[in-house]
Amino acid sequence: MRYGEIARKTAETDITLRLELDGTGQSAVQTGVGFLDHMLTLFARHGRFDLQVQCSGDTYVDDHHTVEDIGISLGQAFRRAVGDKRGITRYGSIILPMDEALTLCAVDISGRAMLCCDLDIPTRKVGTFDTELVQEFLQAFAANAGVTLHVRQLAGANSHHIIEGVFKALGRTLAAAVRIDPALGDEIPSTKGVLE
Repeated sequence: MRYGEIARKTAETDITLRLELDGTGQSAVQTGVGFLDHMLTLFARHGRFDLQVQCSGDTYVDDHHTVEDIGISLGQAFRRAVGDKRGITRYGSIILPMDEALTLCAVDISGRAMLCCDLDIPTRKVGTFDTELVQEFLQAFAANAGVTLHVRQLAGANSHHIIEGVFKALGRTLAAAVRIDPALGDEIPSTKGVLE
């Protein structure tokens, strides 16, 4: 079973998180940020990951610390779960429609952290959620997971649909990249012999 567990406590957040890569899409998510709960539930379901997240954060200030720190924790758990990356497909990509929104997402589990993000979310908020935090979450995740992540909005007019498309696409793209390739056996999918 490939999994990562994180317990992370700062002056701003207290997070426990468990991610299982070879799951069934089950989740129990309580972050204190309702919209983020919804997005992480979608991420887990579409990635077929089992995800447990519990967070107590300073949301009386705003949601920034909670969203960013959960991105950090999820990235760290993901990195632990993939281990030395033996036998994984390594790459994944999708163009995912969500009603009028269309999202391209591509990942390389390379060990090299990078986010290339091109989103044009038309509103500053969805409910009480600051839409600029989507990129903060993705940046924190990519940096701590050690992945090269491209997210590009190809179409979209509804902010909720755009963000939902991003999280569904992220789940499905990562699921494809961590899939074990029987043709690789115990190989690390790199000519360097290591992915760090």
